Amino acid sequence: MKLLLDFLPVIIFFIVYKSTDDIILATAILIPATLVQILYTWIKTHKIEMIQLVTLGLVVVLGGATIIFQDKTFIQWKPTVVTWLFAVAFLGSQFIGDKTIIQRLMAGAIEMPAQAWKQLNIAWIVFYLILGAINLYVAYTMSEETWVNFKLFGMLGLTVVFILLQGFYISKHIEPDANESNNENEN
Repeated sequence: MKLLLDFLPVIIFFIVYKSTDDIILATAILIPATLVQILYTWIKTHKIEMIQLVTLGLVVVLGGATIIFQDKTFIQWKPTVVTWLFAVAFLGSQFIGDKTIIQRLMAGAIEMPAQAWKQLNIAWIVFYLILGAINLYVAYTMSEETWVNFKLFGMLGLTVVFILLQGFYISKHIEPDANESNNENEN
């Protein structure tokens, strides 16, 4: 349900664009849709994640610039800015604190060696940098409609594939639970 809520503004943007072929109008709808999403999250959970605030800020600033200047370039840069900010945050976590971001997110469920966590974090950094670059490539070399399709389906699809590949990596490096090891030794 959270994933659907997170993607709802993008889905609304996509539907408005497909209905009107007007990226400026779709952007004008995206801004309040994102605000409503954040407001709904706040009412339901009484907390907002930092990434939601960053995304809201970028939607308002870059979406606002798109509307004011009637230039789609600003909104087309938003996914790249978001993914590159993720890359910077993940990179910073390599040097700040004793755990990387990915380890903080997943360590409660998975045990892996510290080096495996660092490599996984680096993989996410590279993925986000490449995803941002692909967004710009699509935005500047392909049609507006292709970019809108890529924004929803391409970026989501690439992320799902990357997460599946991450699962294979994790399965190779996962450490058995100490309780499971003791139970196997007793048998």
